Amino acid sequence: MTVAPYVALIPLLPLAGATVLGLAGVPLQRRLGKAAVSWLACGTVAASFVLAAAAFLQLTTLDPEHRLLLVRLFPWIHVGTLGVDVAFAVDPLSAVMILVVTGIGGLIHLYSVGYMHEDPAYWRFFAYLNLFTFAMLTLVLGDNLLVMFVGWEGVGLCSWALIGFWHQELANTRAGNKAFIVNRIGDFGFVLGVFLLFWSLDARGHGTLVFRELATHARLLAGETQWGVPVATLVTLLFFVGATGKSAQIPLYVWLPDAMAGPTPVSALIHAATMVTAGVYMIARLNFLFAMAPATLAVVAVIGAATAVLAATIALAQNDIKRVLAYSTVSQLGYMFLAMGVGAYAAGIFHLMTHAFFKACLFLGAGSVIHAMGGEQDMRKMGGLKNAMPLTFWTFLSSTIAIAGIPPTAGFFSKDEILWQAYSSPYGGTTLWAVGVTVAGLSAFYMFRQVFMVFFGPCHADHETAHHLHESPATMTVPLWILMGGSVLAGLLWIPHVFLPFEAWLEPVVGVHVAVAHHAELAVELSLTLFSVLVALAGIGLAYTIYYRRRPDPAVFGRVLGGVPHRILLNKYYVDELYELLFVRGVLLVCRMAAWFDLRVIDGLVNLSATIVRAWAWVSGLFDGYVVDGAVNALADVAQFVGRRVRNLQSGAINAYLYVVLIGVLGGVLLYWSLVSAS
Repeated sequence: MTVAPYVALIPLLPLAGATVLGLAGVPLQRRLGKAAVSWLACGTVAASFVLAAAAFLQLTTLDPEHRLLLVRLFPWIHVGTLGVDVAFAVDPLSAVMILVVTGIGGLIHLYSVGYMHEDPAYWRFFAYLNLFTFAMLTLVLGDNLLVMFVGWEGVGLCSWALIGFWHQELANTRAGNKAFIVNRIGDFGFVLGVFLLFWSLDARGHGTLVFRELATHARLLAGETQWGVPVATLVTLLFFVGATGKSAQIPLYVWLPDAMAGPTPVSALIHAATMVTAGVYMIARLNFLFAMAPATLAVVAVIGAATAVLAATIALAQNDIKRVLAYSTVSQLGYMFLAMGVGAYAAGIFHLMTHAFFKACLFLGAGSVIHAMGGEQDMRKMGGLKNAMPLTFWTFLSSTIAIAGIPPTAGFFSKDEILWQAYSSPYGGTTLWAVGVTVAGLSAFYMFRQVFMVFFGPCHADHETAHHLHESPATMTVPLWILMGGSVLAGLLWIPHVFLPFEAWLEPVVGVHVAVAHHAELAVELSLTLFSVLVALAGIGLAYTIYYRRRPDPAVFGRVLGGVPHRILLNKYYVDELYELLFVRGVLLVCRMAAWFDLRVIDGLVNLSATIVRAWAWVSGLFDGYVVDGAVNALADVAQFVGRRVRNLQSGAINAYLYVVLIGVLGGVLLYWSLVSAS
């Protein structure tokens, strides 16, 4: 472990940029222009990338078992046995992530300079982008689960702000709210996992949330159960619930396609370099826990495979250029979780990295097309853009070849490794491999369907749009070329015996928890690789036949079986409608029932109690008025009557008083005499 204070600047520089733009963006843009905003926003991320590269290079000089750069900023929570500091750490895994986040994120910042230049809230957009970058860097650099969770929640908050950036339209704010709410559901599981993990380890005398210490003490959970379920399984399942929210897996994937409501650079940032990779990174970071829970790994693999198939089939029928890419992202994330589920952590992270290159290039290429089309996103209104936008076309085509898994592109190496390890891993098998190959064929088909619909054939745009078609400015095309280079060449990092091969680089962090059959017959692996490539080529050929040669016409498929299959795919299996019915309307129904119960029952009981009190008060008033007050008034009347009679004796005549005294005395004497005589 090496103390490296400069590591703290990697996340803090974008935070500084976000702070300045958030607090002083308006006067800065008004007085110095949008160029000042651009330099500040892009410069902070570029500086973070330089520091990330420096950290990476410093790690290469260290022995594999000592590759850790650490900086502790200040103590945070020290209560009882819990001790958590705000600390950042760079190891081989986080080094890959920070290079992806700052490198590709920086290119997206640069692209945004051209794409968002006409937006009046230019400063606010870049403030959000910088804040998003800070949150993601905090997530991957956090030295413990709580710091990671700060970044985890931060990217959720920033996604809400960026997806709903054009908040003047209700659909955009709804999409942002949907992303925020769905992620909160997953985050609840993540929090429960953190609590259970700490509580279980603390009961064994080693309560901690620091990753290095967790890796050391995780073995103490072996044999521990909670509610009849192994603690390791329960903890990892709860963490996986969080991952399904952040990384858009079944059943919490529904927010990601709607995230297209945000500006295209936001889509690229969320889908390629930051938020959706958080769940994959989290599983890789906690691989020592997941390795102790085979049942959880099986769930991860099955959910990943199911998500990949579901999203790939939906993408077949979509017509929105960004929505096709959105479901492609969901499908590719399923691939990554398939890798994680079979214990191929390094392969999953490698696909995360290669996917970041070609998916960012595809989204930014789609943004370039939308920019040229005046905001149009329907692919049925495009076509023939190859000649008008050659730079965008070639970068988009190269990235499409990469995502289809055609050698020697990066996508080929990462997909092939996942398929091979899904086949050979004890947690995998033929079924998961077959699902992966099927998804590869579907991906090749729908991606080249998109290429042929957008760039080939006659242009279906209106005359005004077609007349103004033009290539995007250099601030938008230069990032496309750089990303295209990564899409083509990044796969070379997996080849053994090259500089710093990827799998060996990650081994100190992810280790080798699954006995993958690396020494199986080479012929088997080559055969499987050849078959998967042929399936991808078949998908490309089918897309070429239908959408370029138009034999048969694509409209024919929309009429198969009365158009029912096409409508099901076009409407995304009606999952959104089902969720609307079961959850949204269900919750609203429960709310209305609760309101009725409150109004009719609770308020009824309260009102009944008030009525009873009022009746009792009325009876008490009658009793008080007629009985109590009557008795008092009767006594007063008697006293008054006696007083009137007695006052007649007060005549003022002394003779009368003497007669009364005499009568009294005589009466007393007679009474005394009678009493004495009687005795």
